Amino acid sequence: MFLSPDEDPRTDGGFEGERAILAGYLRDQRLTLELKCSGLDAAALARRSVEPSNLSLLGLVRHMAGVEQKWFRQVMAGQDAPRHYRSDEDPHGDFNDAVPDPEVVAEAWATWRAEVAFAERFVDEAPDLSVTGTTGQKPMQLREVLVHMIEEYARHNGHADFLRERIDGRVGQ
Repeated sequence: MFLSPDEDPRTDGGFEGERAILAGYLRDQRLTLELKCSGLDAAALARRSVEPSNLSLLGLVRHMAGVEQKWFRQVMAGQDAPRHYRSDEDPHGDFNDAVPDPEVVAEAWATWRAEVAFAERFVDEAPDLSVTGTTGQKPMQLREVLVHMIEEYARHNGHADFLRERIDGRVGQ
């Protein structure tokens, strides 16, 4: 276990109302990613899972910063911002460039936290969950984006479980 149950910052549900439920479960998934990465240095965070995969905990943090940016900043808020860590030349730069450098790690966490803060503000300030953004030609409601983000974090937190266990044997939470 990473933490004793008394120290775990996540909830066991108990949210009331659709917005609180979706935002609460998303918050808990975000906290899970942080827990999976806690206490590791740059080398451990950048450690690849197994060849030929480029999957690493640092890559997951960078990837999720980009996912947060895409869905909340670009799709929902309609902002035209260049994607974090990705380019036409390297669409997998979030993972490919996740190198064991403390500055790269600090920048990844700062970017992820800034995108999470933007997303949380957007959700808090939205008049309701039927607010619609556009992805391609398809309109998408905020409630659908929140469900998608919970799913996205849950999937990648499963990857993070295996990565962390491979790094130092820690499992749980």
